Amino acid sequence: MMIMVSAGELGVYVVESKGGAIACITLSLLCLGTWPALLALLERRGRLPQHTYLDYSITNFFAAIFIAFVFGQIGESSPEEAPSFITQLTQIKENWPSVLFALAGGVGLSIGNLATQYALAFVGLSVTEVTSASITVVIGTSVNYFLDNKLNRADVLFSGVACFLVAVCLGSAVHSSNSADVEAKLGKLSGDCKTVSQEECQRLFGGEEEEMENVKEGTAAFLIALENKRAIKVLGKSMVVGLSITFFAGLCFSLFSPLFNLATNDQWHTLEPGVPKLIVYTAFFYFSLSCFVVAVALNVTFLYKPVLDSPRSSFKGYVNDWNGRGWALLAGLVCGFGNGLQFMGGQAAGYAAADAVQALPLVSTFWGIYLFGEYRRSSPRTYALLVGMLVMFAVAVALLMASAGKRERR
Repeated sequence: MMIMVSAGELGVYVVESKGGAIACITLSLLCLGTWPALLALLERRGRLPQHTYLDYSITNFFAAIFIAFVFGQIGESSPEEAPSFITQLTQIKENWPSVLFALAGGVGLSIGNLATQYALAFVGLSVTEVTSASITVVIGTSVNYFLDNKLNRADVLFSGVACFLVAVCLGSAVHSSNSADVEAKLGKLSGDCKTVSQEECQRLFGGEEEEMENVKEGTAAFLIALENKRAIKVLGKSMVVGLSITFFAGLCFSLFSPLFNLATNDQWHTLEPGVPKLIVYTAFFYFSLSCFVVAVALNVTFLYKPVLDSPRSSFKGYVNDWNGRGWALLAGLVCGFGNGLQFMGGQAAGYAAADAVQALPLVSTFWGIYLFGEYRRSSPRTYALLVGMLVMFAVAVALLMASAGKRERR
């Protein structure tokens, strides 16, 4: 069996086998590579990022509650070593140091995800995911390797990390080449689409300005139509802003996995002797709770005091905005289950190996090309670099999964 479940009436579901851990990590990779595409889709359709992220945060937290109450309450439990989820909620006076690590990890993830949705608009889906994933792997995976007492095979693990770094360099080259392609398409067109002259419109559209659906993807006309429709205006803006946001998001992402690792394994021995370590589901609940609280607080603030020239809104405006709400709610569920599966696999095989989900740009790039027409009608050089980046990411995720060890359970 790939996933082992202890028999019993009420307890905790535990992933024990290496095969089960890899299955969880692979499913997590698909989920975590998909939800950014859904947020990007809504922003490109003109939905305010504040509205989208509030909807996303609600179902993301619901996913954590579902995972905790279902998987944290089935199977056999041991009050001394692996108490059930409900039991550990009542033990907060004893396990509060681990709870604080989990809460801190949730804050890091929430701020990182929030930064990501703005970075998606400025630098695109593929570049955002490649850059943030690389920072996460270089910092977070290295920290997890030592926190897990070198559970993973170092030669295989760090070969994967090296492949991620190569893929990052290729990703930067892809972005540079694609930016040159875009400039060539637009020619001397003004960066502000609102100031496009009638002559420029006629040159681009062959007449009156059209909707995005009526022009070919990858053309100058498509780029202008997209800019006029999207919620965050980006043409003519400095790329330094977008890249800075992306690096900040990657730094936040690199911290949340090691903090979750500390919450569940207590490598720093912050718990009193005899106090059970947090099971994955209890830690994930606290992790998601802080993630939800921070997301709601920040986005409600951004409704009235928007950042990066986003349109101003209100709580009433958010409640009444049903355009694309279903996609935003779905994104939250997908991300919530993706995070849960990552932590379930990491507890069994090591959190360094679980960081293989940072190859999610493989999935995100697919959605970027399929849904948004990214790199459509680009130069042969851009296509060659794109293929190279995807190949290196595929090798990297394979190496990180191959490095998986098996955590011993007392």
